[in-house]
Amino acid sequence: MTSHTASQRYLSTRGGSYDLSFEEVVLKGLASDGGLFIPEEIPTLPEDWASKWQNMSFEELAYEIFSLYISPSEIPAADLKDIIRRSYATFRAKDITPTVTLDKEKNIHLLELFHGPTFAFKDVALQFLGNLFEYFLVRRNKNKSGREREHLTVVGATSGDTGSAAIYGLRGKKDVSVFIMHPHGKVSAVQEAQMTTVMDANVHNLAVDGTFDDCQDFVKALFADPEINKTHRLAAVNSINWARILAQITYYFHAYFNLIRQPSFLPASTVRFVVPTGNFGDILAGFFAKRMGLPTEKLIIATNANDILHRFWETGKYEKKPVHGQKAEGGLAEDGVKAHEGGVKETLSPAMDILVSSNFERLLWFLAYDVYSSTSDAVSQRRSQAGDHVRDWLNALKSQGGFAVDAQILSRAKADFSSYRVSDDETIDTIKSIFHAPSSKSYILDPHSAIGIAAAFRSVAVSGPPSTHHIALATAHPAKFANAVELALPEQKVYFLEKVLPVEFKGLEDKPRRVSLVRKADGWEGVRKVVVAEVEAELRAAEGGGQ
Repeated sequence: MTSHTASQRYLSTRGGSYDLSFEEVVLKGLASDGGLFIPEEIPTLPEDWASKWQNMSFEELAYEIFSLYISPSEIPAADLKDIIRRSYATFRAKDITPTVTLDKEKNIHLLELFHGPTFAFKDVALQFLGNLFEYFLVRRNKNKSGREREHLTVVGATSGDTGSAAIYGLRGKKDVSVFIMHPHGKVSAVQEAQMTTVMDANVHNLAVDGTFDDCQDFVKALFADPEINKTHRLAAVNSINWARILAQITYYFHAYFNLIRQPSFLPASTVRFVVPTGNFGDILAGFFAKRMGLPTEKLIIATNANDILHRFWETGKYEKKPVHGQKAEGGLAEDGVKAHEGGVKETLSPAMDILVSSNFERLLWFLAYDVYSSTSDAVSQRRSQAGDHVRDWLNALKSQGGFAVDAQILSRAKADFSSYRVSDDETIDTIKSIFHAPSSKSYILDPHSAIGIAAAFRSVAVSGPPSTHHIALATAHPAKFANAVELALPEQKVYFLEKVLPVEFKGLEDKPRRVSLVRKADGWEGVRKVVVAEVEAELRAAEGGGQ
């Protein structure tokens, strides 16, 4: 088996083959044709990976995996190791992403991804991405001064966790301005405070009076806008940025090695990863790990009431329209969940209250490439054809609100994935039952992680012990979603405050804040005005300060 580091280039999911390098893809974020970047080839693992990697630390594993995608001619080995070391030095857990067993009998484990600075899984990728941005800029700006220096304008949308993780990854970094849009009043109080109490001059929070999908649409519109792209170098922090997906591949391997070292893991055992997902980025990293050769029997999608992904796996139809029985903005959906405009439902797991999953496009490309390609065609032709299919599907999503795939595509999708939808009631029940279960020792789940565990229990009924182990991804610390925890465990307030609430969160909501309100009615052009004005003010201040 060979790795492709020497010539790894990137193409767009919508057919464009740009022959771009890793650095260009990271700094660009979104392809000019509106597609997302994917590597031309998914590298295969070295033959001795299972023995060579099994006792490696998280950082060592990250280096081995990243090296399969990033050529040393782009980032020399010593520099890459240093970027990785600095990125994970900010984590509170020595093991970076430790695994805990919640149910020994049913072989259900939890991969804790919330030990970074903002207590959410996004830190794993965004600490790395922030350091990557800085590394590339320092290199490009060597011996440059004033306005000739390259300046990065980072624009992102958040349903809660991406924003604070991006801000903590980029705050105070030279030659970088960061603008994060969040749906006003629709992120948790802790998440909002984490973002808006950061006072670094290069950090700008924009609260949009709409949904996360509106924020995401504004981001995509800015990247597609020729005017701002002439004057500003825009960069993406959302999981549309390929480096985000790459960074998340590491913890699938890390969790696998942690699991196979356990006595309960038998030679015939198989592994299923269960991922609570809204935007499809976290689970897509698992798909790349599986394609590279990680022995994963299934990737299980766990959604809340915003179940566009679950409905796709059930029917082959990817449709924005609300599920049967949902009413308009402010009304109640059939299960009593408040609905936002446009069909997004408000749930106890707000980071997953997303109508359209951005990263799903990357999976669609691979499905089209696998199913429709004829081996007699040239590789470039096969790639281009896959891009044509994706473009047609995405155009239908935009113009008709959805599209359907044929039986072959759905069957291929089902080979790697299965899905479950979890209601708010089940989420609460799961938080309760795990807390009270003797084997889990008063463990408190956040609502997103509870959705993953609920789906894992359902999957166990289909494929259970001793042959199958389930690793569910814990995406956030429970203190970020204290309202859901309190609903599930009202009698545990004192325990929560004394044993669970991190010291970093105490008094956070009382700190001064900096945030600008943006009207949805002003559209993305309104956001563009704010971005241009704020970047100009920063550049002037830098000149005035003699930097």
